[in-house]
Parts: sequence; structure tokens; C-alpha cells
Amino acid sequence: MIAGSGTPSPQPSPAGGRGSQADAGPGGFAPAGGRGGQVGAGPGGFAPAPAGGRGGQVGVGPAVFTPSLPRGEGGGEGSATAVPKAAFDWQPIALLAALVALGLPLIGSASTWLTLTVAGLAMGMIIFIVASGLTLVFGLMDVLNFGHGVFIALGAYIATSVFAGMSGWTGSATLWRDLVPLFAAMALAMLAAGAVGWAFERVLVRPVYGQHLKQILVTMGGMIIGEELIKMIWGTTPIAVEMPQALRGVVTFGDSAVEKYRLLATALGAGVFVAMLYTLNRTKLGLLIRAGVQDREMVESLGYRIRRLFVGVFVAGSALAGLGGALWGIYQQGVVPQIGAQVNVLIFIVIIIGGLGSTTGCFIGALLVGLMANYTGFLAPKVATFSNIGLMVLILLWRPQGLYPVANR
Repeated sequence: MIAGSGTPSPQPSPAGGRGSQADAGPGGFAPAGGRGGQVGAGPGGFAPAPAGGRGGQVGVGPAVFTPSLPRGEGGGEGSATAVPKAAFDWQPIALLAALVALGLPLIGSASTWLTLTVAGLAMGMIIFIVASGLTLVFGLMDVLNFGHGVFIALGAYIATSVFAGMSGWTGSATLWRDLVPLFAAMALAMLAAGAVGWAFERVLVRPVYGQHLKQILVTMGGMIIGEELIKMIWGTTPIAVEMPQALRGVVTFGDSAVEKYRLLATALGAGVFVAMLYTLNRTKLGLLIRAGVQDREMVESLGYRIRRLFVGVFVAGSALAGLGGALWGIYQQGVVPQIGAQVNVLIFIVIIIGGLGSTTGCFIGALLVGLMANYTGFLAPKVATFSNIGLMVLILLWRPQGLYPVANR
């Protein structure tokens, strides 16, 4: 208090003092005390709530503002509230495991069940490779490319031409000599499909970005033109594909026999899935792609050319379709000009089951489709044609947006 005056002077209490007390008269300021600190404020006084005192008490007079600070769990000073992470949904994986487990008692024979299961997984992996390109394009660019089948057909015919040109290598019983034409066919199929995909995006897709109806019409027209060009180059007659000698035959597991090529296709599909997840979630390129989808203007303001990035995504999706087409042609041991349109039906069933734009959903959906096709083909061949459509209907009744929906589209 100042001598000679009847007005008490402000007396701030020391911050953080244990058991500290502060009294303030009218308009006085009393900062928060420490552990167990008590603060009294007169009329109109400002008394903030204790920021670090556990069990602190604050007395507030009339018209007093008492802000409180957010505190973490346990009340520790300076702790931040943790943002809860979304738990991974295991139910679709449980559905896949249930389908595999249900197949055993229905089939009866364990050896037959194992053979059909591996065949279904191999078929599902190849379908995933084919569908992953379309999933990538739609999920990141919001483009409905109904012309995806032309890249599949192109990849299959390129692989056929490579095998025909390297027939001296494919007849060898040595594994490494047989793998050379196989990997050369896959590489050239990806290059050719990627190059055609670049022209396809530039000429047909770019003018109709954001216009889904026009995208459907334009890309379907592009697929029809592509099929006619394939007929002009390779003809309309079906072409048989000779599988490399070292990949023929089976590998036995007890009483079960599994084809060598199906094991290779399963490994390739798993590798593509892991590579896609790693690229999209663990690399700077994937971060830029996902950020460009969310806020294109912001990414461009940082100096990144998002249009080139999206063109690269379209080319990558087309290349994956070419790779899948090469593997599918070898799997079917023959190609026809309509092979892309035939696989297109399976592709869209898989994407709808998995959830539009979801890589994980596409992977699980492809495995479900492959297993269902093989199980029903053995148990009820007449139902096998409609089994995948029935599976899609049942899953949509359970989850209308698919197994792992990414966005409401």
C-alpha cells in the first residue's frame, strides 16, 4: 500500500509458489499460483485459472473472467491432448478368412481345397494387379476410365509377341533362361501400356476432368477404337500363348498339386500391393499425390506441378494394367482382342466390392472374387458365372460403400 493513499496497491503473488496466496483489490491482478495456490480477486479483478497447480483453488469476485487451459491426461503441465488414431477395420479380412475356412468342409478333400485355394489366390492377385491401376487413377484423380481394358489387351498382345520372338528361350528347362522372356514381356507390356496411357490421358481424358458422364462416354469410345487397332495389328484370330518350360508343371504339397506359374503370380501380386502401399504412405511422392487430391491449389502454390504429377499417376495406372494383361494372357494361355473388355467386368466388381479408390479394399476384393470363382466352379459350375455378382450384392447389402470406402462418391 502506498503511504497516504487509501487505495491498496496490486500485489501479484509469485507464480508457481507452493501454498502462495495473493489478494487484489478493485482492478487488482492476481496471477495463478502453483500447486495448491490460492488466488483471491476483488470486484472486476482478473484471476486466471491455475495452469499447473493440481488441486489449486481460485476465488473469483463479481464479473471475473477465469480462462482454463487444455490439459492432457493426468493433468501434467504442458501436456497436449493426444489425437486418437482410427483403428484398422479387421472385419473384411475376417470375411476373407471365413470364406477360406468355409470352403474346406464344403469341398471335403483337404488336398483339393488347398489346390483350389492357391488357384483362387493366384487369380485374385492377377485381378488385383489389373484393377490396381484403375483404383489408383480413380482414387487419386477421380477419373472413371472405362477404357482401362485397352491397356490390358495391349499388355497381353505385347507379351504374346515377346514370347513368339524369344521362342528359343521359352523352350529351355533352365529357370533363369525361361524367366528372361517372361520379365522382358512384362517390362515391354508396361512400357507400351504406359506410353499409350500418356497419349490417352492427353487426348481423351484431360478435356473431361471433373465430368464423369463425359469420361464414361469418351473412355468407352477410346476402348472400342483401341480394340479395332489391335485387330488391325494382330488380327482377329485368337493367339495361343506358350508358357515358359520351367513354369509348366506343378509343385506338390503332400497330396496337393499347385501350378508353378500360380505361385509366381501370387508373389508378384503381393509385391505390387506392398509397393503401392509403401509409395503412397511412406514416400514424398505419395505425400504430394495425396495432398494434391485434397487441396490442389495449395500444393501448386508451394511450387509443385500437380498436373505433371497426375499425368504420371495415369501413366503408372496404365502400366499396371499392361502388366496385369501380360500375366492374365499367360494365365489363360491365349489372347483375343476382347480380352480387355472381358476382364473389365471383373475389375469393376472388385473395385465396387473393395470401395471406390481404396487400394486395400481392391486387394481384399480381388482375393474374394478369385476364391469365390474357384470354389463355386468346383462345387456348382452352373452358378460360377453369377457367383461374383452375387458376392458383390451381398457385400453391398452389408456395407453399401464397399469394404474400405475412401470417399462418398
